[in-house]
Amino acid sequence: MTAITSLGDDVFVLRERGQQVEVYDARTFTLLRHLRIPGLVSPSYSLAASIHYDCLYASDCHSDRIHRVDLSDSSAVKQWSVASRPRGLSVNKEHNVVVACIGAHRLQEYTTHGTLVRGISLQRVGVSNPFHAVQLSTGDYVVSHLTSPGAVSVAGVDGQVLHSYDQSQASNVGPMSNPTSLAVTKNDNILVADLSNHRILSLDSSLSSAYELVLPVDNGIQSPFGLFLDQLRKRLYVGEIDGECRVLVFDNMQL
Repeated sequence: MTAITSLGDDVFVLRERGQQVEVYDARTFTLLRHLRIPGLVSPSYSLAASIHYDCLYASDCHSDRIHRVDLSDSSAVKQWSVASRPRGLSVNKEHNVVVACIGAHRLQEYTTHGTLVRGISLQRVGVSNPFHAVQLSTGDYVVSHLTSPGAVSVAGVDGQVLHSYDQSQASNVGPMSNPTSLAVTKNDNILVADLSNHRILSLDSSLSSAYELVLPVDNGIQSPFGLFLDQLRKRLYVGEIDGECRVLVFDNMQL
């Protein structure tokens, strides 16, 4: 698997069985350095970065922890425990880190220092296997569910499901299969890495319509896993899990 995020002119990539994050120049794609995260147990399923705190977060599914690296001093690493099997990470508008805990069927939001802000149970409303969650401009959370057929939901801070998109939805794109990472545009449109269908989908914020992104890439996309949208550069990064585990870069995205 390939987790990916970007901050400023740096692109951070963490590959399966890697305990070091590869740091690339976002302009030239030159490998600049490796960033070691002590105590990180492979595989890590997600990376997220905070421009406000100049730090990088990594989820550790095996030890149920989040690792925080201060990018101004890479030797400054903090860890804290979270609920069972943390997967996807994101940073919201309050600069807190949102964790999807697939084993506990819940979302957790923490400050950058590891203080729990809120926990949102999804299992009690019949939603399971949350892989990634991103907060929308409305304050609600869009959540991908690692299932086949797959689903994407929008839930409120109370955990109630407001909208959902699953195999019962009438659509010409057909059902999802094991959706993983999400990205949200400035208009709250939602991009989904549809892992087992080898494609990227775009959904509106009400989850009422969907279409497949047409992305030029040799041999097509192979099992997209990581997804990151750089709004300033209008650039989409896609990290693959199969084949050569490529990082695909798409510029001039009109989303």
